Amino acid sequence: MIKQNIKVFGMTCSGCEAAIVAAVTQIEGVFKAVANHKKDLLTIWAQPAVSDVVIKATLPKKYVLIDAAAQEPSKLKQLFPLFLIFGFIINAIVLIHWSEWNMTVMMYDFMGTFFMVFSFFKLLDIKGFQASFKMYDPLAAAWPAYGLFYPFIELALGVCYIRDFIPDWVLWVTIVVLSTTTLGVVKTLLKKSAIQCACLGSVLKLPMTEATFIENAMMIVMAGSLLL
Repeated sequence: MIKQNIKVFGMTCSGCEAAIVAAVTQIEGVFKAVANHKKDLLTIWAQPAVSDVVIKATLPKKYVLIDAAAQEPSKLKQLFPLFLIFGFIINAIVLIHWSEWNMTVMMYDFMGTFFMVFSFFKLLDIKGFQASFKMYDPLAAAWPAYGLFYPFIELALGVCYIRDFIPDWVLWVTIVVLSTTTLGVVKTLLKKSAIQCACLGSVLKLPMTEATFIENAMMIVMAGSLLL
């Protein structure tokens, strides 16, 4: 009997585990199956070995078989849209302030543009964003409606920064909102769970990586520095 470990994306609870186990145990030759949503892992015992193609065809559509690392695009390629957006935002801020470099004003404009651009991508598919966001944000997991409000919170913050309306409470909202998300990001990274990052919504499918932590941490530091 052969033991196979397969990485599966999309499991969020014990119900998902049961659904996957029920599906794969219908495959001829599979004697036992165990799914673990916390590790995105499906383990099967079969004779003979079952191909990835067969397993992929058997899984319910909401679950995705994660191919071997050699077949996956590199992290750099997957994160290219994120880096491109950051590059355009930074370039726009530099061009706007080319004649006068006021770092405080530049930070306002950077943070405002960041929030408005990122909220735009989330609003393209707000339901899809909500589903991805609650997989790692603690508040969205406990209160799913928060995932629907979150893009509008980002949009409102963006308007405040762009319009230079920056009372301390705007900075504190920025810090609290991003810190909550960052806690979920850190937990996900430590668990090494292969889930989708919702920072650009569900339209651009980005993996959860250290880049998500860095972008959040950068915004938290910038908001904190503006409080000083």
